[in-house]
Amino acid sequence: MSIWGKLLGGAAGFAFGGPLGAMFGGLAGHAVDRIRGEDTNGARDGTKQIAFTIGVIVLGAKMAKADGVVTRDEVDAFRDVFHVPEDELKNVARVFDMARRDSAGYEPYARQIARLFDDNPQVLEDLLAGLIHIAKADNVIHPNELDYLRGVAEIFGFDETGFNRIRAMYLTPNPEDPYTVLGLAHDADDAQVKSHYRNLIRENHPDRAMARGLPEEFVDLANEKMAAINAAYERIAKQRGLN
Repeated sequence: MSIWGKLLGGAAGFAFGGPLGAMFGGLAGHAVDRIRGEDTNGARDGTKQIAFTIGVIVLGAKMAKADGVVTRDEVDAFRDVFHVPEDELKNVARVFDMARRDSAGYEPYARQIARLFDDNPQVLEDLLAGLIHIAKADNVIHPNELDYLRGVAEIFGFDETGFNRIRAMYLTPNPEDPYTVLGLAHDADDAQVKSHYRNLIRENHPDRAMARGLPEEFVDLANEKMAAINAAYERIAKQRGLN
């Protein structure tokens, strides 16, 4: 069963409780039994994947309100970014609408997600990247959307420097300072630059994204991040004459 089938079958309420579980509790169905029947590792991996997917949907829906204009385009953007299968699109739209119409703010959901992944900040960065994808889908980042992203990042534990790094990597990687993209100080020596770059490549390889429990539908985020890291390093290497 794909991540969409697990999620939309109602496994979310079973897996988490809290505001996320309350949001999706009414969708309970056969996927609960499917997950219960998996082995321990499979269940744990499924829980991680569902949490990540729910987080993107709920926080993406909340962000759709940020610019004061809510249209069906947000669902289309979600579909384009995350490759939702045609036969699941109506269900995804239903879940998106449920989250968007919910009167609660985004903060309780963001805090629950932060707790679920408090031992793995890289997953939280991946989720924030997913929200950035949705925000920039119409090629316009509204100031309120940027404030929203900054607020989510703060709850996730990223300070202003960390948020600026993620913003530079996913929003406007080309004109931004390549040192900001890599999270490097300008006075780092050549050995530090090379070592930091190697560590980033190792940590952000798409295979590591899968190992972190992200569903395969989201690995494109890891590929984009790798491209941004490589582009930033190439600019620095060219400036410094590094081999």
